[in-house]
Amino acid sequence: MDRIAALTEILTANPADTFARYGLAMEYSKAGQIEQAVQEFKTLIEKNPDYTPAYFMAAQTLASASRVDEAKRMLVDGISSAARTGNAHAQSEMTAMLEELTA
Repeated sequence: MDRIAALTEILTANPADTFARYGLAMEYSKAGQIEQAVQEFKTLIEKNPDYTPAYFMAAQTLASASRVDEAKRMLVDGISSAARTGNAHAQSEMTAMLEELTA
């Protein structure tokens, strides 16, 4: 069974599994399935708005698909999440990426 199928099976049994949802989004992103990846990141963020890595990886996925405006919005939300959760490292990384995309 491939990773996407395995993670989908886990989420069927437990839709609230944060790590499986993040893993599924990442697998879709790696496979170039941008819409599916973005949807999984958005679902994860809706259910767990403080899961900061999801914002950063969603922004990277969007930027790689030339969806820069969406990536910037995701970064702004991610920076807020990082500040809320005290994740200075993620906040710094996302701020740098936002500055790069805005330049």
